[in-house]
Amino acid sequence: MQDNLAKRILEFQRRIADEKIDMAIIQDPDNIFYLTGFWGYLGMEFGRPTILIVPQSSSPTLVTPGLEAEMATSMTRIKDIRQWTDGIGGEWQNQLDDSFNRLKSKNVGLETLKTHPTVSEYIKTKFPVSSLKDVSGILSDMRMVKNPAEIEVMRQAGQVAVAMCEAAVQTIAEGVPEYEVSLAAVTAGTRKAAEFIGDQNSGKLLSPMIHNLQVFQSGPDLSMVHRRPTLRRIEKGDPVYMCFCPFTLFKQIKLGFDREYFVGGISDEHARIYDITLDAQAAALEMIRPGIPAEEVHFAALDVYQTAGFGICYRTGRGVGYSYLECPEFKDGDKTILQTGMTFAVDGGITIEGEFGARVGDSIVVTEDGFEYLTPYPKQLRIL
Repeated sequence: MQDNLAKRILEFQRRIADEKIDMAIIQDPDNIFYLTGFWGYLGMEFGRPTILIVPQSSSPTLVTPGLEAEMATSMTRIKDIRQWTDGIGGEWQNQLDDSFNRLKSKNVGLETLKTHPTVSEYIKTKFPVSSLKDVSGILSDMRMVKNPAEIEVMRQAGQVAVAMCEAAVQTIAEGVPEYEVSLAAVTAGTRKAAEFIGDQNSGKLLSPMIHNLQVFQSGPDLSMVHRRPTLRRIEKGDPVYMCFCPFTLFKQIKLGFDREYFVGGISDEHARIYDITLDAQAAALEMIRPGIPAEEVHFAALDVYQTAGFGICYRTGRGVGYSYLECPEFKDGDKTILQTGMTFAVDGGITIEGEFGARVGDSIVVTEDGFEYLTPYPKQLRIL
C-alpha cells in the first residue's frame, strides 16, 4: 500500500510539472486518502480542515488538526505533518503561510470544485487568481483506471455488499419493520469486513463498521428513489427496494449495488416493468469493453426503455472507487473511451411517479474482453 502511495505522489508531481504548476493544494478527503493513505473524521463542517500540500519537486506536507495528528502519523508515511490547534497561532492559515513562504511558488494548483470556499478564498488572498490552476482533472484521470491491488480491494468490498444483501433478504418478511432489515444488513456487512481486515498490522486503524444510512423503500413508496428505512412494516404484496451504495464503504472504496424483491406476489404489470429494467441493464453491460465510448453504454440501455415505451430519468452508470462519483459516466455526452481496469456502477431503473419503481444495480470492472462483476449476486425476479 505505502509503495503505491509513493508512486502516486511521484506521478502527481510529474503531471503538475507538465502543467507548470509549482505546488498543489489538496483538500478533498478522497484525494488526500488516494495520495497519502490518511482519512480523518474532522473536516470543514467542524471548521477543522486537513490540507495536503504537494510541491512539484520536494516532499509533501500534511496540515491537519492536532486532534488527528497522531492518527495521521500512524496512517501515512508523509514525514512533514504540521498540526494546528483551534484559536492558537493562526491555526491552519499560519501553517499554509509557512509552506507558501518556504516553497516560494508562483503557480498554484487547486481542486476548483472541491476546495472549501473558506480555504480557497484564503489562498486567493495570497496568490493572484491568474496563477491558480485546477488540478481536479489530473487526479480524476489518475484515479480512473484501477491497478490490480485496487481491484482486489473492490472485489472484497463487493463481497461485503453481497453479505449485506443476503442478510437483508433473509430478514425481509411480512410484518418486519424496514429498519430491522437494514440493521441485519449492517451487522452482516460489518462481520464480513472484519474477516477481510483480520489481524493485519496494516489494517490496525481500519474499522469494519458499516455506517451511513441505507436507501430503502417498500410498498407504495418505491417511486421515492432515495427514501431511507422507516418504521413502516412490510406487508404482503410489497415490493422492497434496497440500495447499498451508501453502505458499501470498505477500506475507503465505494461501490454501487441495488436489488429489489417482492413479498408474497407481484402483479403482471410490475413484473413486466421489472423485466424491462433487467433487460436495460443487460443491454448496457453487453456494450462494456475496452475501446467503447462511455455514452454508447447509456444509449444501449436507453434503446431498451424507449422500445418498451418508457423514457429515462437518470444516467445508466458512473465511475466508482474512492468516491461515490468518479469519471467517466454512462450518460449522453460522455465520450470517454473505456479502458481495462475502469470500474463502474451500472444501473437499470424505471420510476412511475406515485406508483412503482423497478431498479437494479451492480459494480463491475472492465476487462480485456468485457467485464467482471464486483457484486456477483442473483437479480432475476424473486418473490419472498
